[in-house]
Amino acid sequence: MPGKLQQEIEQTRPFDLAEEEAMLNIVRTAEVFGRAISGFLDGFGLSPVQYNVLRILRGAGPNGATCSQIGKRMLTHDPDITRLLDRMEARGLIARARDGADRRAVITRITETGLALAGEIDQPLTTLFQTRLGKIGRDGLASLTAQLEKVREAFGPETEQFQKGQQL
Repeated sequence: MPGKLQQEIEQTRPFDLAEEEAMLNIVRTAEVFGRAISGFLDGFGLSPVQYNVLRILRGAGPNGATCSQIGKRMLTHDPDITRLLDRMEARGLIARARDGADRRAVITRITETGLALAGEIDQPLTTLFQTRLGKIGRDGLASLTAQLEKVREAFGPETEQFQKGQQL
């Protein structure tokens, strides 16, 4: 009997490799989850990447963070963080200023408006997560998290070789 992914993508033959099916399931699940989060955050006028920046800056506290520090903490890579921050600053969600100690560094901080918006999102987002992912149960979520961490470990620093077309 074909797996759910095979049915969803209307693939007529079984996957050749269990590893391929697992990877495609991860990609498909990330896409479904991403669409749900994007739709939810649209109601607040934010993209998932912008919300991620608000969370990072809220966590950084009054010290704020540099552009490179934000980039390192992002859940998804964004090649143009500067323009992303420009748009968020124009909306009054963040503020940027040169560091007093090192004039080369620009420190980004969340504003009161940004804090208020992030705070407004917290409870409805928690409810969304609990409603959707809570069905898996605590043990299931712990197992899922552990398995996803193993997948990321399997694609560690040597993954750059894939980008160069080399085999491992």
